[in-house]
Parts: sequence; C-alpha cells; structure tokens
Amino acid sequence: MQILSPNEFLEKAESTPIVDVRSPAEYAEGHISGAVNIALFSNEERAEVGTIYKQQGRLEAIERGLDIVGPKMSGFVKEAQSLASGGELLVHCWRGGMRSESMAWLFERVSIHCFTLKGGYKSYRNLLMDELGNIPRLIVLEGFTGSGKTEILQKLAEQGEQILDLEGLANHRGSVFGGVGQGEQPTTQQFQNNLLDAFRKLDREKRIWVEGESKSIGHVFMPDSFWQAMNQARIIEIEVPLEQRINRLVRDYGLLEKQKMVNAISTLNKRLGEQRTELVLELYHSNELELVAAMLLNYYDKTYRYSRDKYKTNFASVELGGENSDEDAGKLLEKAYELTL
Repeated sequence: MQILSPNEFLEKAESTPIVDVRSPAEYAEGHISGAVNIALFSNEERAEVGTIYKQQGRLEAIERGLDIVGPKMSGFVKEAQSLASGGELLVHCWRGGMRSESMAWLFERVSIHCFTLKGGYKSYRNLLMDELGNIPRLIVLEGFTGSGKTEILQKLAEQGEQILDLEGLANHRGSVFGGVGQGEQPTTQQFQNNLLDAFRKLDREKRIWVEGESKSIGHVFMPDSFWQAMNQARIIEIEVPLEQRINRLVRDYGLLEKQKMVNAISTLNKRLGEQRTELVLELYHSNELELVAAMLLNYYDKTYRYSRDKYKTNFASVELGGENSDEDAGKLLEKAYELTL
C-alpha cells in the first residue's frame, strides 16, 4: 500500500481506477470524477458506527464495524477484482483514515496493489479550491443575454482554443429559463469536481476561455476561488445588435415546452412587477415571442450591467454581427491576439 498526495493521486487516476469507499450518501453528494463507489458501510451502518463511537468509544465502534463488514468482504473483493484489470487501484475515504486503509488492506490480500489518498476526499477538495483559483491565462467572455456566447465558445473550441463549458457542466443555461428543456443538474460538489476534472485536461499555460456567469448557475455554485479568478481575469465583452439577440432568444426558447416557460416567466413576478409579468405572459400566450424577448431583455440587461459594474474590471470590447458565429469567433480571436492574451 502506498500513500499519495492529492496531486499524485489525480495523476495516477489518469490510468488507474478510483474506488471511493465512503457511504452512498457521501458519494452521491460529490465524488472524484470517474470514481466507483464500493461503500464499506451503508448510510445507516455508518450512522450506527458513528453513534457507537461517540457514546461508547473507539474500540466498541471498531468491533461493531467488523461485525458489519465481515459478511461483505468477499463481495468487496469481487467488485475490486472486476475493476483492477491492471492489478492496481486507487482507494480513498473522507479523511484518509480507517475506511480506506481497511479496504486497501483487504484488496492487497488478493494481490491488488493499492494507493490511498493522503487526507482523503477532504484533501482533494482543498486541492480543487487551490487549482481553480490559479488560472494564469483565463479569459472571460462577457456579453448581454442573447449575444451567442455559448455558440462562439463552441466555434473557438473547433479552432483549437481551450474552453471550460460551465453551462454544459452545470446542465443549465443560466437565468430562470436555463433549466427549461435540460435534464437534472448535478450537486454543487459534483459540478465543482467535474469542473476540476475538465480543467486538469487543459494546458494551463495556454489561453482558457470561459463564459461569464453569475456565482450560481441554476442550483449549483461556483467554487469561491474560481469565482474570484473569473472576476480578476481579463474580460472580453462582445457587443451584438439587439435585433440579433432577440432573434436568438426566440430561436433557442420559442419551441420549448410552454407550461415550463410559463412557470419560468411567473417566477420573475417579484422582479418585473405583477403588471409587467402578466403582460409578458399574455404576449407569450399570443405567440408574440419577439415582444416577449424584448421585454425580458430590458430586465436582464439591467441585471447584467449591475453585475458587470460591481464585480468585473479589466474590460476590452469587440463588436460582432451576431449572425455568423464562425466569423464572430474569428473576430474574437483577433482581439485576443491584439491584447496579447
């Protein structure tokens, strides 16, 4: 058995399976991307052992743990053997303590060489905060709602640029309408873990583009360190004609499920006011989608300006046509080269 630092552990994970031996509930809340859960204890068993530890002591908790685990050991071994095609496994728990050490010891008995994570999942999360707060060539693409930022980033990726797709990782397009037509979002922890995984696949010495977002995307939140890095990064703001922005919103949201769109519009009642919200809903039901988009953009533009002016500095702007995302991506790259980014 060998103990690895979090960085060594993740580097080894590029070629070796990860076994997360925490409880199913801990795993579901957030796990290292790609890790497989072989839980030493069920959620209920973990709670029971923890209670015994607090009320009776460490020895009694260990004895109860052994009673629980004993009948399950052969099953653990079979699962581990099916994963360890190369004869090696990475194993971790919450703090790098008894759970991972015990499982690694068991796997070693059947000739699976194990590597454990120093400090466990907790140390991995500390690494996440550190790494996502240190992105030297980060560029944030800002612009008013409907400017086509996501499409432009996709075109930049096709041209070889490095992109962190926050909305893709969050499974949400931002704003109250961002979840309409999307699937279930990950937990905040899992979103952040997947973000680290995506980041570590990039070359941090080269440009990395990201779309400007608020601290939350739907129900998930940015890591604090990454949010701060975005606010301190170089920003390129794209300026697209209002007509093109309206057309894009109608195209992207006009055919989505009507009841879900109605529900989303209704949530803006406190921000738009009751009368304006009712007018937007009336226009929506009348299929006056361009007017709906224009009224909503009036609200979102004010929100964007407030957020931009409060949190963001170090701006550069570029005017785009908004009709051809390939051409717009090219102009954006020219601006980046001009700014020596």
